[in-house]
Amino acid sequence: MSDLNWALSDAPSQSGRVAVVTGANSGIGRETARGLAQLGARVIMACRNVESAREAREDILGGLPDAIVDIVALDVSSLESVRSAAAEIIGLTEAVDLVIANAGLIASEYALTVDGFEMDFGTNFLGHFALVGRLLDHVAPGGRIVTVGSVAHRRGTIDFDDIDMRRSFSVSAAYSRSKLAQMVFATELDRRLSASNREVTSVMAHPGASRTGVMRGHNRLLQWGFHSPKTRRLVHLFIQEPPEGALPTLRAATDPSARGGHFYGPSGRLQFTGAPVLVQAADAVYDPDLGEGLWVLAEKLTGVDYL
Repeated sequence: MSDLNWALSDAPSQSGRVAVVTGANSGIGRETARGLAQLGARVIMACRNVESAREAREDILGGLPDAIVDIVALDVSSLESVRSAAAEIIGLTEAVDLVIANAGLIASEYALTVDGFEMDFGTNFLGHFALVGRLLDHVAPGGRIVTVGSVAHRRGTIDFDDIDMRRSFSVSAAYSRSKLAQMVFATELDRRLSASNREVTSVMAHPGASRTGVMRGHNRLLQWGFHSPKTRRLVHLFIQEPPEGALPTLRAATDPSARGGHFYGPSGRLQFTGAPVLVQAADAVYDPDLGEGLWVLAEKLTGVDYL
């Protein structure tokens, strides 16, 4: 197996392991759940839309009838839902081996979560920060936390004086900031895990440019261009389908050579498409001062303290 040709068949068996995948009802999350189930893991689909999750579960079991797939209701934009889901997951399992922080959105306009946070920041970053914190003591030795980021993080900035973005909101700025925050968190988490001698690692992945539901609610012309069968042949040159988009996450979750802080993404031009390889994040992702500041803020906003 060449590093440039990694496929799911190169991953080791995950039999006996338990994986939690947020946002597993569609797109990258569904294909991540399918891949882990194919490798033998018990998969817990943690999803806001339970009806859609049931359909996804049936779809996975249709091809993998012996798979063990559970559903837990989780809305990562609500800290109360995060608390409830984490408690349910802990009650379902003796331990968790993989937590895949995949769920996310791009808000089409300025909005706040039920807890009063800017929607992208509160959903993509703070919700997963709280979920990982509530599950961490339940993660088995040798476990991994996989944060699914985006190439958009490279355009992100974090202004601690305008966390609610009332002065600086734009759709692209809010999404880029939330993905940068996720990845800064992932590297800071790994520093803290290492410093506390925990046998758990934090790694990152991004799907490149993939056909997913993350842009639901955005303008119809953009939706048509991105999803229409009429544009599929042209778009395929720089956008990959969800099964391929899930491969960086699956490699981050299963590759025995993965180390804390590693970041996997597509190997092709601009990291839009291609087999998953190790890639480099923006310098800000590795800034320990930014990591410390963001961590302290997240603890304050979520009320979840750990490490």
